[in-house]
Amino acid sequence: MNWKDNVSFVLVEPKESGNIGASARGIKNMGFTRLTLINPPLLTDEAFWMAWRSKDVIENAEIKEDLDRAIEDKALVVGTTRRRGSKRGAIVDVRDGVKRIYEVAQNNKVAIIFGREDKGLFNEEVEKCGFLMTIPTSSLQPSLNLSQAVMIVAYELMRCEDLEDYHMHRQFYVDQRELEKLYARLYKVLKDIGYIPDNKDIERRVLNNLKHFFGRTGLTFWELKMLHGICSHLEETINKED
Repeated sequence: MNWKDNVSFVLVEPKESGNIGASARGIKNMGFTRLTLINPPLLTDEAFWMAWRSKDVIENAEIKEDLDRAIEDKALVVGTTRRRGSKRGAIVDVRDGVKRIYEVAQNNKVAIIFGREDKGLFNEEVEKCGFLMTIPTSSLQPSLNLSQAVMIVAYELMRCEDLEDYHMHRQFYVDQRELEKLYARLYKVLKDIGYIPDNKDIERRVLNNLKHFFGRTGLTFWELKMLHGICSHLEETINKED
């Protein structure tokens, strides 16, 4: 399978049909074909006009009710944002971010998430991302159109094939379904040993940091097994003490 078939461009609740069509054309220009739409509007003729010679990308697009369903089988989930802030987790320049995507996509499924035209990604959606990418722009007009952002990311990702000095480390990583099981188990263990106090804000911060850490780097099957083994050992120790 071509590595590009492992990359899904996910548009979260896009408002404009034209942006969907232009995004479809943009990713196909760069050799990608997988488009996922979360709660899209009813597509008008404008979508197909803008998707010139890329109608197939729209017709084959996956339609999902929520982001969780779109990313459950993905090993790496990467968001895009213009806004910065410590609460948004790790944010990297798009040229650095696509190198990681390119590496992971050789053997694993990856989702690149784009937010709404007017509101971007909500905080709860950002929390599902291993890391965020941002596209540098001029202060004269820092905001990009949705389809422009999609095409720039697709272009930078395509260009990774031309980096002669880029050395890949091919690995297979677990998907989000397995990671969610691990997060739930880690939460329970950390709660049982008293590491997480009865404070909702701290609980959320700890869990988000764990998600960003594992989501950013990816977990191999061996690493997942090791972490579950650590959890089992801690659970046994806790039960003995009780």
